Amino acid sequence: MPPNPSLPPELSSSHQHLEETPLESREAFRGRLLDVRVDRVRLPDGTEGMREYIRHPGAVVIIPVLPSGALLFERQYRYPLQRAFIELPAGKIDPGESPLATAQRELLEETGYRAAGWRHLGLIHTCISYSTEGIEIFLANDLSRVGPPQLDAGEFLDIFECGLEDAIAAVRGGIITDAKTITALFWAEKILRQEWTAG
Repeated sequence: MPPNPSLPPELSSSHQHLEETPLESREAFRGRLLDVRVDRVRLPDGTEGMREYIRHPGAVVIIPVLPSGALLFERQYRYPLQRAFIELPAGKIDPGESPLATAQRELLEETGYRAAGWRHLGLIHTCISYSTEGIEIFLANDLSRVGPPQLDAGEFLDIFECGLEDAIAAVRGGIITDAKTITALFWAEKILRQEWTAG
């Protein structure tokens, strides 16, 4: 990435002296979603080390804005943490699918809504220490309900509306703890209040 002259040097300086070079890679486990790798790498000081990480196909998260200004949320049980979480609609990018197509598909499948307006806001990396997962953030507006959700087999969730202020209060109060949702709400707050513009 070329340096950005508007940023302080600490945010745009070179990182080549920190790079790790892959020497060998092996697959430790492959499931329907995850590909767990164990790599042998050369470290910046010339020694060798091991890196365990998950290859992920990437995902999207959608900020669906209703005509009222409220946002659409989901409540879904997440087995690894043994509890239900409040989240914005999201989903995995299928092979050969563009992030926008994924966002459009996931919004329809999970909520039964379509959006006439779509805007890409940014990219986040959620677990940089052990996963390649990147999540593309989309703002969806001019929503219209076209039918019931079309959930996958074994997928169960509740859909509900919530205002931006209440959602941000839920983040501050520790009710919303999902990282992708918190990050998307940060974007939503800036964009919907016209504090930021986005390309």
